Amino acid sequence: MKFPFIKLLERIALGVVITTTGAVSAIAVAPESSTPSSNTARRPNIAVYPSEIKLGSARDFQSFVAVLRRDDGITEDASERMEWSIADESKVRRDGFMLHPVADGQTELVGSYAGTEVRVPITVTGASTKPEISFEKDIMPVLTRSGCNTGSCHGAARGKDGFRVSLFGFDPDGDYFRITREIGFRRINLAVPEESLFLKKSIGAVPHTGGKLFDTDSDYYATILEWLQKGAKADPADAKPPAVESLAIYPPQAVIEGDGTQQRFVAVATYSDGSTRDVTRLAAFTSNNSGTAEIDSMGVVTAGRRGEAFVTARFVTETVGSQVLALPTDLQYTAPKIEGEYIDQLVGKKLQQLRILPSGRCSDEEFLRRVTLDVTGVLPTEQEYQQFVVDAAPNKRAELIDRLLERKEFSEIWAMKFAQLLMIKSSNTVSYKSAFLYANWLTDKFARNVPIDQMVRELLTSTGGTFTSPATNFYEIERDTLKTAENVAQVFMGIRTQCAQCHNHPFDRWTMNDYYGFASFFSQVGRKQAEDYREKIVYNRFGGEVNHLVTGKPVPPTFLGGESPDTQGKDRREVVANWLTSKDNPYFARSIANRIWAHFMGVGLVDQVDDIRISNPPSNPELFDTLGNKLVEYNFDMRSLVRDICNSEAYQRSCQSNETNAHDNRNYAYAVVRRIPAESMLDCLCQVTEAPEKYRGLPLGASAVQIADGATSTYFLDTFGRSPRATVCECEATTSPSLSQALHLLNGSSVTNKIEQGKVIQKWVKEEKLSNEQVIERIYIRSLARKPTKEEQEKLLATIPAEGDSTAALSDVFWAVLNSREFAFNH
Repeated sequence: MKFPFIKLLERIALGVVITTTGAVSAIAVAPESSTPSSNTARRPNIAVYPSEIKLGSARDFQSFVAVLRRDDGITEDASERMEWSIADESKVRRDGFMLHPVADGQTELVGSYAGTEVRVPITVTGASTKPEISFEKDIMPVLTRSGCNTGSCHGAARGKDGFRVSLFGFDPDGDYFRITREIGFRRINLAVPEESLFLKKSIGAVPHTGGKLFDTDSDYYATILEWLQKGAKADPADAKPPAVESLAIYPPQAVIEGDGTQQRFVAVATYSDGSTRDVTRLAAFTSNNSGTAEIDSMGVVTAGRRGEAFVTARFVTETVGSQVLALPTDLQYTAPKIEGEYIDQLVGKKLQQLRILPSGRCSDEEFLRRVTLDVTGVLPTEQEYQQFVVDAAPNKRAELIDRLLERKEFSEIWAMKFAQLLMIKSSNTVSYKSAFLYANWLTDKFARNVPIDQMVRELLTSTGGTFTSPATNFYEIERDTLKTAENVAQVFMGIRTQCAQCHNHPFDRWTMNDYYGFASFFSQVGRKQAEDYREKIVYNRFGGEVNHLVTGKPVPPTFLGGESPDTQGKDRREVVANWLTSKDNPYFARSIANRIWAHFMGVGLVDQVDDIRISNPPSNPELFDTLGNKLVEYNFDMRSLVRDICNSEAYQRSCQSNETNAHDNRNYAYAVVRRIPAESMLDCLCQVTEAPEKYRGLPLGASAVQIADGATSTYFLDTFGRSPRATVCECEATTSPSLSQALHLLNGSSVTNKIEQGKVIQKWVKEEKLSNEQVIERIYIRSLARKPTKEEQEKLLATIPAEGDSTAALSDVFWAVLNSREFAFNH
């Protein structure tokens, strides 16, 4: 990418920000292309959801939806076009798109349309049985659906208007007590159930801060009223209802054409006893992009502007989602041929779904600068530039990637990134020597290409002194057991469990039991003083438990989303480390692969990279899974995965967007322009000006990336967003451009002093006797990895006096280039 030269006085504007247009426009393609009609000669492709229906009691019912998929990938809600029938009407009654049990047995739902027939098996059991209303299974979901137990209502820490229930129902026993037994005015009236304050407030019959929640003719009202009429009973301790085991939302994907077009969704819960339940009326539906796909309380999506959205359904502790693509009507599109390996195949497939054309390939100069900065954190040298641009070999880019991956700077970049995540810095409890040894241990692991899974196992199971076994500093930097467990989940699995400490996670599957069960793996870490007062010894003390916040009882060690292993007589950390880094672990490999992808592509498949949850889905789920699988296939060798990414066309695209992809920033149709991270930015300044920096504990000329102690910093690094290493959040290291950064480059000492200290211009002019044209060309090659354009060369030469010493003027040119966006950004 070539940024035109702009006068020196315009540098303030240049130094602030780079943006790409967010305009949405129609796709202009060759006129011979056409969108296949839904009325094709072939039989239509129709799916009915759910694919199997179980009705388990007289109360049970199940809604269904039919989806037509056209040849061009567009989906349409075909429920009303189908002709529906029941194979044996003595077993099931159909009411619109709802099925109700009549008698036990098996039958089929039959749907036909345009020569296609779909049969869905139906199993009916307990048709004559009408179970009693359960507080946990029936009443609690109504409270959640109605918003009663949200943080803005009675689920707040102090409740609302004198009444409190647990947030999203994490404590059903406590909620039952507060509703039926709590001291104060009575909320239920068993003598006249209709007069219960608990019910009258919900229908707006009496003043209620939360307003009217539902009508008297609703299922919610009928459920609560029947529960009250039957005595408002609690679920027996020895006969608790089955727990929700999973939740599904249908259809799993929708590609909707036309503004205002609708698609109905159905949510089905599966319980631990194998039974299923239609929870479309009880689930809470949300959309992460309501402008593209708005979903109402009954699961009906309405398409809006062109784009992509993810709609989610939450029921009890389960959250699931479905991808929705919205496209304009009659959008013409000629799909380009997808070439390349798995990355380009999967990226290309997603772009075709969105009807987006990718940008072209970047130039050799752009690629050289981009990949060198990404892999090593420094700029290509003038010699590297000259060698690469004249190289005519067809595989020169792949060979360059291989050479860069062997350089020590690659190890240093990733050691620094993980040092930020592991919060390596000296403090009142961690000595400088401990931090220094810890950082060096990390760098050594990356330099020797130790597989990331092995590195993490060594870290989590480390025992010994913080000097003699530096990895033990992981447990010295963070001494709180709960925080340690949170950090492990966030850094190595991309999962934020913090919300589940006090209540079930509102946007993910994690419960308080999950939180305290996982924390129990780190409850037996012991610490004692070593002979050197600066050193601590970390060991496994085989004792100590974590108590649940609500029950106050110890929680056995439990894998996140998994089982409770046998840890008797074992180091619990070793058990969890083996599980965490296992090739079968669904979280570890994908999380690490996503971090690697985000570093090179500018945005993660899941963004933020350490906030992987169902309600924050990957932009390309198939690629997200495949990258994790590839990392496992490569035995957790990071370099192999980096090689795949950098060799892909997706990575090597131009950063210039086209008419079709200008609105998109999550599907890698063009290269994302990124500001160079703080440490690399300072290293690049030192490199091009030949003016080294001096950092604590390192020799003169060492790079900022090599700084071991996070407490060691400079004004430049702080201004440009160096991570303070206070938390494990990836967001602490920022690359957002700001006015203070631009002003520091313009008016601060960094650029001006380094140009004067390095005396590069003086050497070129006075010692090497280079002409003004040659000096300008070298400035551009050294700083921007390209030669100046003819126009830039002419404008710059015009600013240099024809006679006399040109050193000062050429230094101004150097200063101007170093203050440009093109220098500060990787593109």
